[in-house]
Amino acid sequence: MTRLILFDIDGTLLLTQGAGRESTRRAMTEVFGTAGDIDAHHFSGKTDWQTLSELLEGQHTREDIGAILPSYNETVGRHISAIISGFAVTPTPGALEAVNQLRARPDISLGVLTGNASRAAEVKLRAGGFDPAWFPAGAFGHEAFHRNDLPELAIQRARAHYGYDFPLSDIIIIGDTIMDIACARAAGVVAAVVLTGFETPAALEAAQPDAIFETLSEFAAWV
Repeated sequence: MTRLILFDIDGTLLLTQGAGRESTRRAMTEVFGTAGDIDAHHFSGKTDWQTLSELLEGQHTREDIGAILPSYNETVGRHISAIISGFAVTPTPGALEAVNQLRARPDISLGVLTGNASRAAEVKLRAGGFDPAWFPAGAFGHEAFHRNDLPELAIQRARAHYGYDFPLSDIIIIGDTIMDIACARAAGVVAAVVLTGFETPAALEAAQPDAIFETLSEFAAWV
């Protein structure tokens, strides 16, 4: 028997100190000719597809943006690769140690579930000290508009990769926002959050996750 843990990235595993916003600005300007009102945009918990649609509202339809996302994924990956060294990317407290503890356990399998496009996710993970290969299955923000549609994709991929039909009761989504809780609830899996990201403790408590932790160290001990 083994459990599957799907990690959010920003605010859960690491903090990029603005690298995500700046790379999005550059990629959007290259692909669409504008980044909209990106300085005022609230990214937390959203997929990249949703973010682009909100910033380009009235200029491009959701469907048109979806058709461009495969090439946008490569573009934003290129831009964040070029600038990431100029930002103080750091793992959240205890995150590296917690992930390594969980990786060493035979009863735990790991993946990611993130609003980031996959190329940007890989760059962020490496900059934070994580090897993307530690999370061999997952779902990404260029693959669905609604975050709630990502768990099914991540779970299907994890079951195929690990060759095990994880019961929903043994799957945990760990994030830092109320949207992480909502997508776990939509998928019928365990919803856990850490207080290292972009949501207030009161907001997270009001969303009624199954568990709340100060850090991923506490989460790893709980698992």
